[in-house]
Amino acid sequence: MAKENYTRYQQNVIKRFYENRDNIALQHAQEQVTELYLTEGKKREKIWEALAKNLEKLGVAPDQIANLRSNDKPEIVAKLLQEMF
Repeated sequence: MAKENYTRYQQNVIKRFYENRDNIALQHAQEQVTELYLTEGKKREKIWEALAKNLEKLGVAPDQIANLRSNDKPEIVAKLLQEMF
């Protein structure tokens, strides 16, 4: 869609979203790490899938994400996020 189809307010909202996309991905990743501490079973696998997507958005290498998933230790992911930001 062309930029003219959005109101000025909508354009600003979209602009701010893209400016803060890294911060949003980081916040979601931190929330998912917290959920990993609390869950087990199938739900844990779903959280890992979502966390992997957020880690990709933050620029973590796919092989490192695979390694984190195989270890299945949220404390390692938390430490990585802390070191990144």
